[in-house]
Amino acid sequence: MNFLTLDNVSKSYGEKLLFQNISLHIDKGQKIGLIAKNGTGKSTLMRVIAGKEGSEGENAKIIIRKGIHIGWLDQEPIFPAGIDVLGAVLDPSNPLVRVVQRYEKALLHHENSDELTEAIAEMDQQNAWTFEAKVKETLTRFRMTDFEQKVSSLSGGQQKRVALVKIILEEPDFLILDEPTNHLDVEMIEWLEEYLQQPGITLFMVTHDRYFLENVCDSIIELEGGQLRRYSGSYSDYLEKKALREENEATTYDRQNKLLKNELDWVRKSPQARTTKAKARVDAYFNRKEVNDSLKKVKDEMSLSIKETWLGGKIVELHNISKSFGDKKLIEHFSYKFKRKERVGIVGQNGSGKSTFLQLITQVLSPDTGKVVVGDTVTFGHYRQEGLNLKEDRRVIDAVRDIADYIPLDKGKELSAAQLLERFLFSRSQQQVYVSQLSGGERRRLYLLTVLMKNPNFLILDEPTNDLDVLTLQVLEDFLEDYPGCLVVVTHDRYFMDRLVDHLFVFEGDGQIKDFNGSYAEYRAGKRIERQTADAVSNSTGPANGQQSTVNIQPSTLTNTERNEMKKLDKEVATLENRKKQILERFNAVDLGAEEAGKLSAELGKLQESLDVKEMRWLELAERG
Repeated sequence: MNFLTLDNVSKSYGEKLLFQNISLHIDKGQKIGLIAKNGTGKSTLMRVIAGKEGSEGENAKIIIRKGIHIGWLDQEPIFPAGIDVLGAVLDPSNPLVRVVQRYEKALLHHENSDELTEAIAEMDQQNAWTFEAKVKETLTRFRMTDFEQKVSSLSGGQQKRVALVKIILEEPDFLILDEPTNHLDVEMIEWLEEYLQQPGITLFMVTHDRYFLENVCDSIIELEGGQLRRYSGSYSDYLEKKALREENEATTYDRQNKLLKNELDWVRKSPQARTTKAKARVDAYFNRKEVNDSLKKVKDEMSLSIKETWLGGKIVELHNISKSFGDKKLIEHFSYKFKRKERVGIVGQNGSGKSTFLQLITQVLSPDTGKVVVGDTVTFGHYRQEGLNLKEDRRVIDAVRDIADYIPLDKGKELSAAQLLERFLFSRSQQQVYVSQLSGGERRRLYLLTVLMKNPNFLILDEPTNDLDVLTLQVLEDFLEDYPGCLVVVTHDRYFMDRLVDHLFVFEGDGQIKDFNGSYAEYRAGKRIERQTADAVSNSTGPANGQQSTVNIQPSTLTNTERNEMKKLDKEVATLENRKKQILERFNAVDLGAEEAGKLSAELGKLQESLDVKEMRWLELAERG
């Protein structure tokens, strides 16, 4: 069943053509991820599909199947003035909504017992308890617990989560999501990932989270040069097929160039007397050359050899530091000494103190107790979540020149502001654009450039992946892999974290920080096993509700075959974990190509599935043994 058809759709802003005569078909149950550079029209295409913007083109057609309900998540959702959280997530056209709203209000103001009694009676009458439980469970899962809080008082990230909850509760036929993982912590992302994997959901989305693309999507569409290319399969399949296509195009380009060279020789030697025939052949040559040049791919690289700033023996030392805000304890008695070329990832729930920790390192904040010592040779580069306030009326090139006209490179070389911008995927024409005309992702990329051009030897990145496109992230990761200084990263992008960090600071709550020696994937795998073990123990215990019970230890009920199976599972899990470690180490290799990366990513996904199955089976047997 076809949900959406686009035919010959175009869109431009002024002289900037975003896409031209594109076609797209989406059927029920398909899950499609859209990939493109920032500023090339991703969000605009999403808005056109969602019916929020009109299209251009003489023969343009946008056909949406009648009767389907579309759920649209904008990057910056807008809510009615004065509305509270509960009102924002509930659709007033749903007959159960009024009943649930009345009950929730009565529950919050339980001193009015008559109103609460009437609300409960109406809930019973309308059989609304299941829906009410789903509303509460979903809001709580996305850390929205104050149902009466005004949406206008929430942060941008919280408002995005409210909009996402609203869509989930409405259960639309067709989901169109623009960066749904932004401002979500990992637990929220993993829950949303599992939710969207349901076979009945039809999805079209933009996200920079490559694990999310890999695990959810069955097709990838790339918007490049104003045209769409569709690749069936997961994100790893897309990488493999794209690499093969570009290799074929490069071969075609080389072969065509040889033919065109012969043609050019003929054009140059052409006798003037054969004017008409010569002109036709000249025109044919230039037409063919234009087509051939379109096949040529110029690889955009952020390959910078920025001059390394010397870093002394003393870098950053944290001596028994603590920090609280009111009754909320964020950091308690934490000590650590950073070493050269160290790469640390910081993870924890939103509000657990990660950004505060970064401000303590950079001495923007002072600890309540303890002290932070920063070496004399340390030069911080701090990329903050809130970004940089750039002057809207400045051109991109001028905004960079305000910081420096040149930056020093290795071996005494220099790079001009214009050349640096080109390395950060800003063409010469884009450099003349005003800052006010940049997309959110382009602003983030420009901000990142201003941080790096100061030659920091201690780089702190606080949620650098938000609003950056997948292609820019790939380039940024390549640059950071060779970065010679200390690197501290806070991000909910699991792929980005796995590729770049050596160990983690895990913010566990109540001021406790754990130093986990391993990758992020290993940390999450360990947490899954902990939860599974806890569930197994919980299920095997006696009566709940605080009642004491005598637990009779039963003898093992395992057969010899099952005991042998457990031993075999132990060995298989160890082998799989070893292979997983090898794959993750290979992801950090400099010579890793796109084709190999795609194959390894696919293998990693299947390997993780196998690990989950074997670990669950082992736990089942262990519970009985």
